[in-house]
Amino acid sequence: MITRDGYAALALITLATGATAQSARASDISSFAPHRAVYELTMGDSNAGSGVTGVSGRMVYELNGSGCSGYTQNMRFVTIMTNQDGADTVSDLRNSSWEEADAKKLTFSSTQYQNDQLADSSQGDALRSKGATPVVGVDLVKPAKKRVSLPTDIYFPMQHASTLVQAAKSGVKMFTANLYDGSEKGEKYYLTNTIIGPKFKTGVAASVGSFKGADKLATVDSWPMTISYFDAGKDHEDLTPSYELSFRYFENGVTSDLKIDYGEFSIKGELKELTLLEPAKCPAKDTH
Repeated sequence: MITRDGYAALALITLATGATAQSARASDISSFAPHRAVYELTMGDSNAGSGVTGVSGRMVYELNGSGCSGYTQNMRFVTIMTNQDGADTVSDLRNSSWEEADAKKLTFSSTQYQNDQLADSSQGDALRSKGATPVVGVDLVKPAKKRVSLPTDIYFPMQHASTLVQAAKSGVKMFTANLYDGSEKGEKYYLTNTIIGPKFKTGVAASVGSFKGADKLATVDSWPMTISYFDAGKDHEDLTPSYELSFRYFENGVTSDLKIDYGEFSIKGELKELTLLEPAKCPAKDTH
């Protein structure tokens, strides 16, 4: 099965300020910057009863496409987790997805290996149907052919990311959404609650880090965010989240200062290298 760090990696997605959900929701995907980011993974906090004494690894994330053609995400998330007996477990998650620019379709594929053995895989398409009564359905190919129905207010990953940027720019401090990314055999979605902090300084006063390519972010707006993931269908106010993701989120879609918190232990992801890629070209508009 996919480990909890694998689920959280796949996620790398009600307003409480008086604004309506419709006013902050982005119907289309914003223009993010295609890029390749390399992160070093290390152990964060750990409780005595967690059974985890060490974590090391690497995550490579690549975003390609454009706001008109849609975006492709490719990620590889490899961790070596050491338990209290000194035994290591190597987890290798490989994930790929494409999301249509208007967020009407999501195609996803995910494969998980543990100690070089195939542990799990999922593949399918999620589609918003047209008509007076919208329907969001998922046609799964792996692990088995199956049809899954989702709530009509579901967010896909890039759509959710775009909405968070719009919310942050509008001064929204908290945003709640149902999020689907094809994880957990493609049959599950999460209720997410995002807390958005004050915008970081830019320009001369900016401090974005010392990683390769950091200079490209000095003038890009960014905010600290924490996303809590809850099992859908339950009142999140009465529950502990399944896990939380904390990070610095830049307006162009780059993420730094990652932390995945599982309660008993956490994993930190330090951005080591950022490379901006050429965006896909949009078709020329017909002026005739």
